[in-house]
Amino acid sequence: MGSIIVLFELEPDRAIGPDGVEPVVVRVHAAGADPDVPEDPAPRTLCGKDTDPMEHAHYRPEAPGEPWYPPALEERRCHACEAALRLL
Repeated sequence: MGSIIVLFELEPDRAIGPDGVEPVVVRVHAAGADPDVPEDPAPRTLCGKDTDPMEHAHYRPEAPGEPWYPPALEERRCHACEAALRLL
């Protein structure tokens, strides 16, 4: 697998409102990149969830040793995706 795409699973039925309130991130997932469009995720996360309803985080670690997920969302990272990443 080439690159990893970080995705946000958002609280259902919560869109960004007129006052700019962001939807709540329920979980942070990882997916492989689509081979035909590398900026897009593959159809499934590494834990097997559908990526279609998820939001692209546009996050990439900037230095070696940084986590695959945004550090501020450590408590919301998907442990199944993380386990799959360790096997790659």
